[in-house]
Amino acid sequence: MLDTREKMQVSSYMSRNKIGINAALFIAVTFLAFYTVLRGQNLVEIWTYIRGMSPLSLIISACLGICFVAGEGVMIWYLLRSYGSDIHLLRCIHYSFIGFFYSGITPSATGGQPMQLYYMKKDGNSIADSSVVLMVVAAMYKFVLVIAGLLVFSLWGNGLKVQFQGYYWFFLLGLFLNTILVAMIIGVMLFPNWMMHVARWVLQKLKEYHIMKEVESKCRKVEQFVTGYQKAVCFLKNHIFKIVMVFAVTVLQRSCLFFLTYFIYRGLGLDGSSIWVITALQISVYVAVDMLPIPGAQGITEVIFKRVFMSVLGTTYMLPVMLVSRGINFYLLFFISMLLSLTELVRSYKKGGVWE
Repeated sequence: MLDTREKMQVSSYMSRNKIGINAALFIAVTFLAFYTVLRGQNLVEIWTYIRGMSPLSLIISACLGICFVAGEGVMIWYLLRSYGSDIHLLRCIHYSFIGFFYSGITPSATGGQPMQLYYMKKDGNSIADSSVVLMVVAAMYKFVLVIAGLLVFSLWGNGLKVQFQGYYWFFLLGLFLNTILVAMIIGVMLFPNWMMHVARWVLQKLKEYHIMKEVESKCRKVEQFVTGYQKAVCFLKNHIFKIVMVFAVTVLQRSCLFFLTYFIYRGLGLDGSSIWVITALQISVYVAVDMLPIPGAQGITEVIFKRVFMSVLGTTYMLPVMLVSRGINFYLLFFISMLLSLTELVRSYKKGGVWE
C-alpha cells in the first residue's frame, strides 16, 4: 500500500481541482503561444507549404515522436522485469504516455512521475522497486541530454552563439542547470552523507538570511531523495549490463526527437543544411527549454526555435517547419497521452480508485 506521504503526493496530482487548474493553465499557455507565433502571418500560405510536405516524411516524423515516448516504456518494462515483475510491455508504454501527459500540464514536468508511480502501484508493482526504476530512467534521460548538449557546445559553441543571438543565455542556463542536476545525482549516488551535510548547510543559510522560513520539512525531502538514489546505486551495481542497455535505449529514444526536425525539413523539399546542423540546433533548443518551469515549455520553445532556425530556414519555411515539428514532438504526443490518461481516469473513477 502507499504510505501517507505517497498518498498525499499522488492525491495532490489526482484531485479534480488540481487537474482542472493545470488543464486551464495549459490551454491558456497554448492559446498565447499560438497567438504570438501566428499573429500577422499568412495562414493560407503556411498551410499550403504544410500540405505540400512529403507524406512519407510526415509518417516517419510521427513514428519518431511516438517511439520517443514508447522508448521510456520499454526501459520501464526492461528494468521492472529485473525485479521479477511480469508486467506487459504495452502496459509500461501506457505508463510512459501517462507520464508525458501529466508532465505536459504541470510546471517543470513535476506531475509525470507521481502519476506513473500511482498506476504502477495499482498494478501490483512494489512502490520501492518502481521508484528506483523511475529514478534510473529519469537520471539516464538527463545524463544523455547533458552529454548531447556538451558535445554541441564544445564542437560548435561559437556557431550556436550566432544562431541564438540574444537568446544564447537560455542555452547556457539550460546546460548549466542540467549539468548541475546530473552532478548532484552522481554526488548523491557516490557521496550521500557529504551531500546531505551540504544540503543541510545550504538550507540553514537560507533560513538565516530569511529566504526560507521552515527547513526541517525540506531536509526530510532531501533525505528521502538521497535514500531513493542510494537504492538506485545498489541497483546499478547489481545490474551493470542492464544499465548499459538502458543508456543505449535512452540515446536512441532521445535521438528520435533530435532527428525528427530534419525529416520535416527534408519533407518540405529543403536540402541546404546537413542533418548534423539541423540536429545540433534541435538539441540546443531542447537544452535551452528543458528546465524552464512552464507547462510543456510552451511559448518559449516556439520563440527560441524561430530565433535559432531563422538563418537555416528563412522566413518562408520557418513557420511551416516549426508548426509541424512542434505539432508532432509535443502536441500530437500530448493528444495521444491525454486520451490514454483520460481513459485510465474514467476506468479508475468507475472502480472508485481515483479522487476517493
